[in-house]
Amino acid sequence: MVAACGGRNGTHGEKPDFTGLDSLIQGWVDKGYYPGAAICVKQDTAVLFRKSYGAVSPDTPVYVASAGKWVAAAVVAAVVDRTELSWDDPVEKWLPEFKGDPKGVIPLRRLLSHTSGIRPYLPDPRVDNYNHLDSAVAEILPLDTVFTPGTRFEYGGLAMQVAGRMAEVAAGKEFETLFQELLAGPLRMTRSHFTPVNTDGGHAPMLGGGLCTTLNDYMNFLDMIIHGGVFEGQRILREATVKEMQADQVGRAKVAEGEYVERALGRHHQGVYGLGE
Repeated sequence: MVAACGGRNGTHGEKPDFTGLDSLIQGWVDKGYYPGAAICVKQDTAVLFRKSYGAVSPDTPVYVASAGKWVAAAVVAAVVDRTELSWDDPVEKWLPEFKGDPKGVIPLRRLLSHTSGIRPYLPDPRVDNYNHLDSAVAEILPLDTVFTPGTRFEYGGLAMQVAGRMAEVAAGKEFETLFQELLAGPLRMTRSHFTPVNTDGGHAPMLGGGLCTTLNDYMNFLDMIIHGGVFEGQRILREATVKEMQADQVGRAKVAEGEYVERALGRHHQGVYGLGE
């Protein structure tokens, strides 16, 4: 699934040529790399290119891996907009079990920008993830940090679990409920979820890579982002909040050569990441 939504970019009326992109995706499907694909590219409200391939349609639910980080951070952002939670709040303010631990002083913004110092992933063997976020965070508490917060950028998803739990405590609701009420509902993301339904004993939402969504649902999310937090006339996020998510959150933190985001972008620079994006 590929989704893109952008504002005016100076194309001067020339219609972009998507032949190369179309051929690339069709080749992936023809070679069996994927069972199918769906793509949509919009500029403002105009659809520039839309196509489905193989067994995937714009309404086919798929797990979108790290593309879910953006949505997860937006859920936390919606809680920041509506509660006392702040981007600069330390973990221990909302999770007192972290008091006296080095992770307790990490500010929320660092948890969502890969600069927290919390290790990127759980050590092997991985623990069973059928629980709730409070249990998931309890598995993170005894782990050592791998660098001083703010000094390095290290791509990974574990710190986002702590951020999600802070949002849960601040709002008094579980993360999936927050997602459905604050984002999915008003954005008409009717086939999207972080926590699978009908699981025995609950399932901790994996904020860094567990979003299941559709092309149409994700395009609604992008539409809201590109319009400064507004979707179909309804404000979902404050405009200042969207700008904060898109501001450089890496700062002077060291970005090592060959980091994942450098490979994805094809270039190396410091302003490589905001909040969840």
